[in-house]
Amino acid sequence: MDTGKELLFFFSALGAFNGIILGVYFFFFTRKKYLTNYFLGALLFALSIRIGKSVFVYFHPELPKMYLQLGLTACFFIGPCLYYFLKSAVEEVNVMPKSWKLILVFWAVLIVAFGIAFPYEDYPDLWRQYFIKVIYFQWFVYIAFSTFLIENVLRKIFSSKEKTTPAEMWFGMLFLGNFLLFLFYFLSIMGASAATYISGAVVFSFILYLIISILLYRKKTDDLFLLNGPKISGKKIESEEALILSEKLENIMTEKSLYKNPNLSLQDLSQEINISSHQLSQFLNNNLGKNFTSFVNEFRINEACRIITSNDKLTLESVGYDVGFNSKSTFFAAFKKHTGTTPLNYQLQALQT
Repeated sequence: MDTGKELLFFFSALGAFNGIILGVYFFFFTRKKYLTNYFLGALLFALSIRIGKSVFVYFHPELPKMYLQLGLTACFFIGPCLYYFLKSAVEEVNVMPKSWKLILVFWAVLIVAFGIAFPYEDYPDLWRQYFIKVIYFQWFVYIAFSTFLIENVLRKIFSSKEKTTPAEMWFGMLFLGNFLLFLFYFLSIMGASAATYISGAVVFSFILYLIISILLYRKKTDDLFLLNGPKISGKKIESEEALILSEKLENIMTEKSLYKNPNLSLQDLSQEINISSHQLSQFLNNNLGKNFTSFVNEFRINEACRIITSNDKLTLESVGYDVGFNSKSTFFAAFKKHTGTTPLNYQLQALQT
């Protein structure tokens, strides 16, 4: 390779390697463990494997076909990880719903089973002519879903009249970077003269170093991981309107026991009271001083306390599931946060009175 190609190879390969390192950071080393962190880490893993495959095959086309299969397999998870990364941020989902797990398992079983039954080494034409189209169509569908999911954010980014928050700019740029990456790969597959596989690797490296620059520049990054976090700017809702909204929320939560739904999202609750999810999040943060998760968990913990004091035959774990938590650890952590004691201590104190 000449000097230009060597630099291109180094820059692209380093981007793929750093993507894996950054994915590990989002999985294990962020101070607050948002679900968005894990999906961003998974997204970077999938992208890094896909990019790494492109780089090495572009410069060394004689590599075994298994590398091509590995890259395309990783590509199958880019769309889902991007979509759930954005959805967990928009709807403030902190615990992965069962439906998400089932969909991800379905995709994993499908691609692994297909890869075992029809390995790229033995069926190259099947992969090149048919399955690669399925993979990119699936990626495109998830990009379309993601576009509708954050259309308000994208509208604000491209509007000169509306000011975006750091979180909105962060999520918008990550989405647009993934869209550009898909576009380069798609144009390359379609045979566009100006687009090659290595172009996608260069775009990815640029996106990656932009992410690293933002993380290094900002002293505080927690406000980047939730679109509707506690730092949403805006004035409080007027006291009269706030009182009506508060009563409406209280009634709908208690009468329908919405908190017992472990998959309840900000969007679900906002639809119940006929306001936008942004308005509801703003009310919770600015007027009540709490985020969506804390608001819902208060109802769950209050109900858990009632059950614990009235029925000592149920296990504490079953109480947690009954009131809407989908794991024992999440229930215990939320209980201690809201009451200052553990469920067991609370139960023992209730038995003594």
